[in-house]
Amino acid sequence: MSFLSAALDRVKPSATIAVTDKARQLKAAGRNVIGLGAGEPDFDTPANIKLAAVHAIEAGKTKYTAVDGIPELKEAIIAKFQRENGLTYTPNQITVGTGGKQVLYNALMATINPGDEVIIPAPYWVSYPEMVALAGGESVPVVCTAEFGFKLQPEALERAITPKTKWIILNSPSNPTGSAYTRAELKALTDVLLKHPHVWVMTDDMYEHLVYDDFEFTTPAQVEPKPFDRTLTVNGVSKAYCMTGWRIGYAGGPVQLIKAMATIQSQSTSNPSSVSQWAAVEALNGPQEFITANNKVFKERRDLVVAMLNQATGIDCPRPEGAFYVYPSCAGTIGKTAPSGKTIENDQDFVTELLEAEGVAVVQGSAFGLGPAFRISYATKTSDLEDACKRIQRFCGNLR
Repeated sequence: MSFLSAALDRVKPSATIAVTDKARQLKAAGRNVIGLGAGEPDFDTPANIKLAAVHAIEAGKTKYTAVDGIPELKEAIIAKFQRENGLTYTPNQITVGTGGKQVLYNALMATINPGDEVIIPAPYWVSYPEMVALAGGESVPVVCTAEFGFKLQPEALERAITPKTKWIILNSPSNPTGSAYTRAELKALTDVLLKHPHVWVMTDDMYEHLVYDDFEFTTPAQVEPKPFDRTLTVNGVSKAYCMTGWRIGYAGGPVQLIKAMATIQSQSTSNPSSVSQWAAVEALNGPQEFITANNKVFKERRDLVVAMLNQATGIDCPRPEGAFYVYPSCAGTIGKTAPSGKTIENDQDFVTELLEAEGVAVVQGSAFGLGPAFRISYATKTSDLEDACKRIQRFCGNLR
């Protein structure tokens, strides 16, 4: 009899973390490796935010806090939702967790019963199906192809809903594809959801501020207020505020759900770091101009990567609306032979051979539920991106 829990049989380790770890190991062994696996801005946390954390430490704000967030941070989150999304919440409708991941996890753990289904548009962030599995539910992936901009179509959503559907998870802009839903596209989806009052909506808006080319971000509760009482709007400070390691995520939702999530958190991690919470207050309330400056750089990198990848033989790279990822197809390389003599039969082979031959670490599309493709994070310095894309062009050119 195994000592380990049966729950572990239901989940796989994170593919994105695995790629980043492999790149680190190869670097430590002396290989010249460019890691494009991690979804983490290379910009430093802004100085005013760091200073707020220092002041919090000096003022002795280092004790336990309320389980799901200090009142000051909840007020800052309420102001943010009102200012940027036109959404009105009260403090008992707000939760703060140790990163957006914990907030999503708490919501699923608090609501999923065995057999409950969660609709997840694919390509999806690797953690969604695994969190659903840990909670004892069933993921229902709905494949969204490049033809539709990797976005869920209303007809496909309608087909996926059953009496067992508990949630749909919508992530815009998307990790891994960078695609983002327009207001009209979201309205078409919420129109379907109005016909199914038993389906709850979980939105992962972590990349809200990372949009380009005058794209206008909207979130489902803003587009269609009717399902407000069954919508959890999740966000955080990791990406836009360059605070990945600070681990602060938050959400607004119905009182009953927020209270249940606090119960889960009280018996698992308890409160998020007190110092990180004070830094997040400053992030949300303080100057926001740096986001525009960072986005200018991200957009330049996106355009560079898309242009260079589309010059690689057998690669087709769509241009995304947001986040800091591209999701190129490598279908044109399948069946070819790598310099090592190995035949590339799928995207896992493609990324393995690319890493071996050229020292470029990317994540295979099959980990996100749609291949043959791969994900590149362009949240890394421009010179490295240029070098990496040249290596990918060379690798593809050497396939036979």
